[in-house]
Amino acid sequence: MRGLFWKFFIIIWLTMTASIAGLFVVGKLLDAAPFSQEILRQKRVMALDVAARLLEQKGIEAAKAYAHAAATVPQPVHLSISEVDTAANCTNGDVENVRNVISDNICTRVVLVTPKPGAMAGTWPKLLPWASALIASAVAAFALARYLIGPVAHLRHGLSALAHGRFDVRIGDRMHGRKDEVAALAHDFDTSAARLQDLQEIQQRLFHDVSHELRSPLSRLQAALGVLRQNPSRLDKMIDRMDREIERIDGLVGEILTLARLTSRSDESVVQTVDLMDLVNGIVDDAAFEGQARGMSVSNEGAATFVADVDGELIYRAFENVIRNALKYSPDRSHVSVRSEIVGETLRVTVADEGPGVQAPDLERIFQPFLRGSDAGAPEGYGLGLAITKRAIEKHGGRVTAALGARGGLRVTLEIPRRAPPDAGWHASERS
Repeated sequence: MRGLFWKFFIIIWLTMTASIAGLFVVGKLLDAAPFSQEILRQKRVMALDVAARLLEQKGIEAAKAYAHAAATVPQPVHLSISEVDTAANCTNGDVENVRNVISDNICTRVVLVTPKPGAMAGTWPKLLPWASALIASAVAAFALARYLIGPVAHLRHGLSALAHGRFDVRIGDRMHGRKDEVAALAHDFDTSAARLQDLQEIQQRLFHDVSHELRSPLSRLQAALGVLRQNPSRLDKMIDRMDREIERIDGLVGEILTLARLTSRSDESVVQTVDLMDLVNGIVDDAAFEGQARGMSVSNEGAATFVADVDGELIYRAFENVIRNALKYSPDRSHVSVRSEIVGETLRVTVADEGPGVQAPDLERIFQPFLRGSDAGAPEGYGLGLAITKRAIEKHGGRVTAALGARGGLRVTLEIPRRAPPDAGWHASERS
């Protein structure tokens, strides 16, 4: 029973059960069972009536013998039998505890002798059930409060830490093995805190990397302005240089905006029905034309067509980034292979090159922004292409993996489903 409902139910039920059991035990030990005093009173009155009947029918000796026997039982009844006066002076007296019997013109009185209980002795048996219920409710309330307040205090501490920007706080290890909704809430809190911590680290790294990437072209712009001030005759050459740096900055900003768009969950993407093989074939043709200048060849084989519902612009950029990266980092007169196959409702595109590849530890890191791999040979680019590819493919419910080629180089595999699953991150308004 993992739910809080059942835990609360069991705590309250067990507490009340224990209270009732304790009530009966105490009542048994102290002779304080419900209605015990009333039963004892009826027993004494019955003994008084029996003694009066014996006195009337068999005489005073039989009545005294009965009174003596009644006084020796486990719950004794004390009776007093005495001749009072003549029948003319016989009065009823206390009708509850006294019986007057007239025999042979003699008035004989049978009196029930009862101990006079104290105020508490007569009251506490009536209060015992209420006191028991009060104690049981107090115990149950204490158990529930202790069960709940501890985790709530941990959650409050964790939320306070998040509010102050400390995303490294975790509270799941303070649940002491609990497996209920509160423990699940603590686990969700830890997951959220870890996600916020990751986002904070990504944001800080992004600020650092963007600043670093912008510093170089800005420095070159400043250098070009300095040259112009010193030598205005080089105006045309410096303007060309400044145009290239401005284009580089504009390209970097565009890449950052694309990456931010893919990271944002509120992105309004336009979904179209596209033949993905048309996109691949067009990119391969352009890459093969560009590679001719370096004596490179690009092969394309596999599936002929694969129609899918995707954001065509994002998927085009994903394919283009991978294929152009393979071309860029491959040596002259090498070969780039593009192979496509359909596996169920998924298109799998594998791009393999004959470049230097990357170190094995960098296979996952190359998909992070501004990371190019420690062995990357070409300095051009911003290190955002594969990061954009990964997020674009994952946005469609697919995945991207990288592996080292059997004969060197890098092999990148992209898998794209025909239709993204409902939980792939598409906004509700994206699908028609």
